[in-house]
Amino acid sequence: MGLTELTAGTLVFLVLAGFLAGWVDAVVGGGGLVQLPALLLGLPGAAPAQVLATNKLAGVMGTTTSSVTFYRRIRPDLRTALPMAAVAYVGAVVGALIGLHIPKSAFNPIILVCLVLVGAYTLLKPQLGTATALRWDGVRHTVAAMLTGFLVGVYDGALGPGTGSFLVFALVGLLGYAFLEASAKAKIANVATNLGALTVFAPGGHVVWGVGLLMGAANLAGGYLGARTAVRLGSRFVRIVFVVVVTAFVVRLSLQLLGVWR
Repeated sequence: MGLTELTAGTLVFLVLAGFLAGWVDAVVGGGGLVQLPALLLGLPGAAPAQVLATNKLAGVMGTTTSSVTFYRRIRPDLRTALPMAAVAYVGAVVGALIGLHIPKSAFNPIILVCLVLVGAYTLLKPQLGTATALRWDGVRHTVAAMLTGFLVGVYDGALGPGTGSFLVFALVGLLGYAFLEASAKAKIANVATNLGALTVFAPGGHVVWGVGLLMGAANLAGGYLGARTAVRLGSRFVRIVFVVVVTAFVVRLSLQLLGVWR
């Protein structure tokens, strides 16, 4: 399956989806919940592993761009971000190996419950993420970040949608970061999880390279714009977008589980 087999309308649709996914992912994470459904619609004949792998290729281009942009402008503490990213990579490799053998439909109810809890907690605590107030320091802080990175990495390798949002929420709700700094650290970890999944998917021949690179270029542009927008408008803006995106994800997954949205 390649670009020559797709209509012009399908290619435009996939490019626009890639751009939007990159923007959303850069601001609050969760671009996969935009990009994966688009790939399922645009590549109806592709195997599940091909869709997941192609999504990872497109996603890693956007997350790399946004992580660099965030780092240059926010300067997040790499003493936390790099260990978290390292174990997130390992977790994603483990998750991708699991994801090759389990039905993806089993995850949707779990994802939905998690997103409802995340959204409700954020709404009920309006001051959450407005400023950094770390709950631990030193080794305990690093260990908590690494555990978070590994668990989210496993999830990202196995399925993926909403990974960035879960990373942001864990950094805000568990570790005490402001939304903007949490987004910066989450991007670094998300690059690692995408690379971890590709470490499994690419050698297996699952990536649709033409589609992935085209969507990746659009994702890259969206990620660059999204990161600059988030940095310019600050944590309050990121929090608002976070709530909107989580709500949209909850609605989409609910309709899918009810059989209204396939």
